[in-house]
Amino acid sequence: MSDQPIAADDKPMAMALQAGKEYYWCACGKSGGQPFCDGSHRDTSITPLPFKAKGGEAHICMCRKTNNPPYCDGSHAQ
Repeated sequence: MSDQPIAADDKPMAMALQAGKEYYWCACGKSGGQPFCDGSHRDTSITPLPFKAKGGEAHICMCRKTNNPPYCDGSHAQ
């Protein structure tokens, strides 16, 4: 069982999110439907992160290094 998330990309994904809608951010990095969970975490101890979107454009973390999940905080550049 892998406990370490993998980077799905080395930069964030910019996308429009619907205000108030609940999303499930892929925290393991294995999802085929990045940046959202598709259940690929089943062989890990990592679980997806549910969050309600504020709406508008968001930059979603793809490297899994952010200190503000699911949003990018620039950690991929370090």
